Amino acid sequence: MSDKNNLKVFVQTFGCQMNENDSDKILYIMEKEGFSPTNDETRADLIIINTCSVRKKPEHKAYSSIGRFKRLKEMNPELIIGAGGCLAQQEGRKFLLKIPYVDFVFGTHNIHKLPELIKASKEKERKVETEFYKEIRSLDIPGYTEKRRVTNFVTIMQGCNNYCSYCIVPYVRGREESRSSRSIINEITGLAEKGVKEVTLLGQNVNSYGLNREGELTFPELLKKISLIEELKRIRFTTSHPKDMKDELILCFKEMEKLAEHIHLPIQSGSDNILLKMGRGYTKTDYFKKVELLRRARPGIAITTDFIVGFPGETDKDFMETLDLVKKVEFDEFFSFKYSDRPGTRASFMEDKIPEHVKSERLKILQDLQKNITMKKNRAFFGKVVEVLTEGKSKKNEKQLTGRTGLNKIVNFYGEESLTGKLVKVKIEKVYSHSLKGKIFSEN
Repeated sequence: MSDKNNLKVFVQTFGCQMNENDSDKILYIMEKEGFSPTNDETRADLIIINTCSVRKKPEHKAYSSIGRFKRLKEMNPELIIGAGGCLAQQEGRKFLLKIPYVDFVFGTHNIHKLPELIKASKEKERKVETEFYKEIRSLDIPGYTEKRRVTNFVTIMQGCNNYCSYCIVPYVRGREESRSSRSIINEITGLAEKGVKEVTLLGQNVNSYGLNREGELTFPELLKKISLIEELKRIRFTTSHPKDMKDELILCFKEMEKLAEHIHLPIQSGSDNILLKMGRGYTKTDYFKKVELLRRARPGIAITTDFIVGFPGETDKDFMETLDLVKKVEFDEFFSFKYSDRPGTRASFMEDKIPEHVKSERLKILQDLQKNITMKKNRAFFGKVVEVLTEGKSKKNEKQLTGRTGLNKIVNFYGEESLTGKLVKVKIEKVYSHSLKGKIFSEN
């Protein structure tokens, strides 16, 4: 171990925004324990891998990454390595058996136990904490915010009660639990005072916020309370389940200026047959109606979604219905994945599994279709002036600044770094598949 006054922690994160927010909570806890973050794993006294198990690919990535740390452990036996997140919750003690140089494992309800897990590791005791609790203590742990940020994730609830047939989330995140609205508003107020201008509210299904807490605000009511925080410029949220999206929430897009004109509304398939087998609780007609109401409430709203291709029993006809839906809705963008069995889910026991090469072909066809739609939508911005919340220097070109529009379009432009955190008008001069480029617009 390094000098106890100069301890370093390296955190590697896989998976969704909630995992990213959990990693911020991990850094906050470790700061209280005397660890400062490092981006260099070779300098770390503590390495924590925050894992994902929603699909096979991030699961394999996590195991591969952990394999890289074996050499560091051999070079420095005092190095402590821990594994957390959804894969850790799924595997539990098996994780320690598979990887003998991992010192501890903690699940999605056990972030608050990190100090005692590290203490046990120092005493050469390998521990596993994957218990689910009725109240998730980590929900109210703030994230590490020492680095100046313009945007920030805020978890408002965790877990899911839907049990879609393909999804492992309820098994690794547990049942739905909402934070108190007071705790959420206090955290966001604190972030806004530190310079955060935009928050993204996180939950497996934010539409269910407050339903398991007697006397709590509904999700639309929470949004309205947050919008009253003066320093805050924009509010986003994810993820929203179509079956639980009520008119009251749709109306928020019409009434709330601070609510960004973008929604992520996962549909997963364009086939009613597959949606039924997935257990999604809506039809494609139901989904079309939600889209229509959203576009009526907020003309021009950007709608993004998720698709799973190659679900068990998906026929060519089912897949063609998905393509047809994409053409009709014209999403701004989507995330798409090949179906993969997740342990213990109903779909993993279904017959009529789709061959891998068929899944790959379908995924490519679907993604190629969306690329054309996204490019067409992006071309419509050419020559237009858009409002961008400047987030800082571009990762690809440090001479440029980068930010996002309310529609969630990434915009790169030249400007002084002092513009970070400010809303800037930018005239678009170039369009690309996943971003826009322009220059600061002056009306003079």
